[in-house]
Amino acid sequence: MADDPLIPPSLESLFEAPPEVEQERMVEAILFASAEPVTVAELNARMPHGADGARAVEALRRRYEGRGVNVVGVGDAWAIRTAPDLGFLMRKETVETRKLSRAAIETLAIVAYHQPVTRAEIEEIRGVSVSRGTIDQLLEMEWIRFGRRRMTPGRPVTFVVTPEFLDHFGLESARDLPGLRELRAAGLLESRLPPGTAPESEDEPGGGQSVMFDDDEDGPPGP
Repeated sequence: MADDPLIPPSLESLFEAPPEVEQERMVEAILFASAEPVTVAELNARMPHGADGARAVEALRRRYEGRGVNVVGVGDAWAIRTAPDLGFLMRKETVETRKLSRAAIETLAIVAYHQPVTRAEIEEIRGVSVSRGTIDQLLEMEWIRFGRRRMTPGRPVTFVVTPEFLDHFGLESARDLPGLRELRAAGLLESRLPPGTAPESEDEPGGGQSVMFDDDEDGPPGP
């Protein structure tokens, strides 16, 4: 360009390509700010006259090898992406709000107040059968778990609440649950207590809970 008589010496610097290091910085800035992959043609269009987008992006790709992010080709375009082996760090944990059905709420309340309790006892209290889906949902949410089997014919499995259930409701233990009378007032318990469970004392709210729970987290074996 210096020998071109049509270009005044004062304007010569305007047509000089930026240093290669500066071109890399420009490509880096463009790729970092772009939500979509950028083609070499688009890089050249944005960069100063004389810049070589293809050469700059290739140099940048080599410089990012082994880093937390890489410059990668996407078809005929380029983008900055998280290194493949670090993709697990980008996993987003979300809290899924799941609305329980009335059947699930009733079943959960019965397990909490009468643990360890069998499925048959849950059905006797509710007065209706308990679907497998309801039990499976509560197990999947980790709000109930299997307890000890009853030492009765068939050795039925029992259900108890979990530490996750207590933590979710801010309870230190199942003994901190409100009284059965309050639960019935809320419409969650409308039937009679399971066999062998003492009724709640009229003079001492929650008095019946002492026979419903045991210090052993699995609860005592049934009668």
